[in-house]
Amino acid sequence: MRVEFINPFLSSMLNVMSTMAHMELTPEKPKLKKGETSMGDVSGLIGMISPEAKGSLSITFDAPLALATMKGMVGEAPDEINDEITDLVGEITNMVTGGAKRLLSEKGFDFDMATPIVVSGENHAIHHKSKGPIVVIALRGELGKAYIEFSFDE
Repeated sequence: MRVEFINPFLSSMLNVMSTMAHMELTPEKPKLKKGETSMGDVSGLIGMISPEAKGSLSITFDAPLALATMKGMVGEAPDEINDEITDLVGEITNMVTGGAKRLLSEKGFDFDMATPIVVSGENHAIHHKSKGPIVVIALRGELGKAYIEFSFDE
């Protein structure tokens, strides 16, 4: 796993959550993830390709954190995961990858990004678009965790 690919996404995620949702998240240590079962309740997944690498990124939220994120961004939120929340997670995935794409471009990596897909429900599956290991970083907030996962072909 190439750290130069991970750090821009992590930095962009922390920036989006801070500026858009007014939340500070604390990253925990990266871990290797086995299997495709999500660690949270709603996930955005986006594929990426460049001349140097092919991979995917997912951002998963615990339900309470997803709801609080919407409240922080628009001032109100539903009581449970619904279409508004899944749309929000898709938009956050777009914002994070857009910010990371800009940072990666500054380092000479030109990624093309697909349209994100969003999956929700307890124990839903996340199917990464590469054959490389899956690295997951938990991001701890006051109302739950978000998880950012990366997988790139070696």
